[in-house]
Amino acid sequence: MLPSSPVPQIPVVVLAGFLGSGKTTLLNHLLHRSGGSRIGAIVNDFGAIEIDAMAVAGALGDSTVSLGNGCLCCAVDSSELDSYLERLAAPSAGIDVIVIEASGLAEPQELVRMVLASEHPGIVYGGLVEVVDAAEFDATRARHPEIDRHLALADLAVVNKLDRAEDPERVLSAVRGLAERAAVVPATYGRIDPEFLFDCRPGEERIGQLSFDDLHQHDEAGEHDGHLHTAYDSVSFESGRALDPRALMRFLDSRPDGLYRIKGYVDFGPYDARNRYGVHAVGRFLRFYPEPWPTGAERLTQLVLIGSGIDAPALAKELAACESDAPHADEHGMWGVLRYVQGSEEEPPEAGV
Repeated sequence: MLPSSPVPQIPVVVLAGFLGSGKTTLLNHLLHRSGGSRIGAIVNDFGAIEIDAMAVAGALGDSTVSLGNGCLCCAVDSSELDSYLERLAAPSAGIDVIVIEASGLAEPQELVRMVLASEHPGIVYGGLVEVVDAAEFDATRARHPEIDRHLALADLAVVNKLDRAEDPERVLSAVRGLAERAAVVPATYGRIDPEFLFDCRPGEERIGQLSFDDLHQHDEAGEHDGHLHTAYDSVSFESGRALDPRALMRFLDSRPDGLYRIKGYVDFGPYDARNRYGVHAVGRFLRFYPEPWPTGAERLTQLVLIGSGIDAPALAKELAACESDAPHADEHGMWGVLRYVQGSEEEPPEAGV
């Protein structure tokens, strides 16, 4: 039985990494490069969080501070996590995505479990991001061998400070070997494309759906020239034909390591004529979100794929091979998709947790 259309849900992304890896720097980057999206940031530590050169005055404690740039930050003990998720998920807060910055000595697996265990209908787990200090990678592994386990759980591994590493390719290769189920993204100064984690909506409008803006648009011309993330590629796929769910799941199950992010909407045609399916993938993490077709909307599949070193024409060809003109659906065709729909009878795997 197909699930009923759920209430809108806010993705909750867990941002982890050992002390000094650059988590706060990365979070600050996300706060200032979020487009028109409003981020709720939960800091799993006591103290101040710097936003560029400006620090929030004093320790935040367990208070909530509303910042002028449209971001909401809380500093909390992990035992209070659920109450803060409830506060940030309130419609009045207007939050589009919640990022939990774990303490440098926190166990990310426990935070992930807490998010997955939350019964709040307005949130959904959005993946685990593990930040690695490339310059101190060997020393960190020696002091904290549990980093191997953390990377094995990650959906996205950010290898930060790569410009300071003596042998950056060796570090990248080592992280890829440990984070077998994650996409591995190189970075300097925590600068990654926010689109890897959430959908940045245009600042001048709120349209309640994914934005298919130019993925390489920057706030200032030339601002990121020479940075590693300028090498990211994107593939846009649009089709007026429905996709076969089994064929799409085969494509998703075999997606290449360099494919970091997939977002968009899928039309499964006769398999579910009432709903379109939003898709959100970060690394190996995958979710589908059924929602009713907007009145009068053209029934299209629209997908954007973001990665590095990907074969864009080949990926587009593989997606095109998923198109189907079958007039009828077989009763088991959607089973693979429903494993990744929260609340369906077939519950998706919990990101290795």
